[in-house]
Amino acid sequence: MPLKGFRISTLLLHFVLIIGACIMALPFVWMLLSSLKDLSQVFVVPPKWIPDPFVWTNFRDSLTALPFGRAYLNSLYINVIVVLCQLITCSMAAYAFAKIKFPLREPLFVMFLATMMVPGQVTIIPLYLMFKNIGWLDSHLAIIIPSALLNAFGVFLLRQFFRGIPKDMEEAAIVDGAGRLTIYAKIMLPLIKPALSALGIFTFLGMWNNFFNPLIFLNSPEKFTVPMMLNLYRGMYSTDWTLMMAGASIALIPVLIVYVIGQRYIIEGVTLSGIKG
Repeated sequence: MPLKGFRISTLLLHFVLIIGACIMALPFVWMLLSSLKDLSQVFVVPPKWIPDPFVWTNFRDSLTALPFGRAYLNSLYINVIVVLCQLITCSMAAYAFAKIKFPLREPLFVMFLATMMVPGQVTIIPLYLMFKNIGWLDSHLAIIIPSALLNAFGVFLLRQFFRGIPKDMEEAAIVDGAGRLTIYAKIMLPLIKPALSALGIFTFLGMWNNFFNPLIFLNSPEKFTVPMMLNLYRGMYSTDWTLMMAGASIALIPVLIVYVIGQRYIIEGVTLSGIKG
């Protein structure tokens, strides 16, 4: 007898989704299992999925072979600063574009969004020359400042939420004598917590995995971030894949924690930003 309450199309959809999820999880599983192998087992043909024996010392060696702990701290504090700054700057710009009428507001917003179509590789040379002139090369400031001050996607995301807030609430606050800063900080921001959470998660994930900018601007190993430190396991003539996989598994922990905790806000933020306004 057919399962009650289930249609064939629903079963097929779930089957396809499960197959797709398993395929997408394969690289992660291979990385995790490879981090527990001996170097001679990594590229055995046919592939040997289960390590024999399990080499748990790879995780310890990956932390001690290079200053991986320092890179972890560098990435954490850079991410915290950038996330906090983006939440402030993006929310202020989004509030202005959504709720404050000023000349050329819409054309300026369109021009602002157009910056999303400019690849970062196009602006990297002017940035490099500018940071060289002001002495920011081999400094975390070169990584933090550009990301902290500008995020067109973040402004767009928060603007959609601000536009969904009824105008009556703002007018009532103005009648009570509240200024723009008070309205923004005490009325508007608490109402867009899902969007702020989603933006914070997006920013954290992007900055944690950022490899290109640190590669260009940083030279000293003690200032490297996690992606840069992982790259040091790759030598000119050989690569210690087991230590690299162990380090990558450790580096993935904050990303998984942030995503598991905040996935609800990601879905809610993206969904609502597309239907409001």
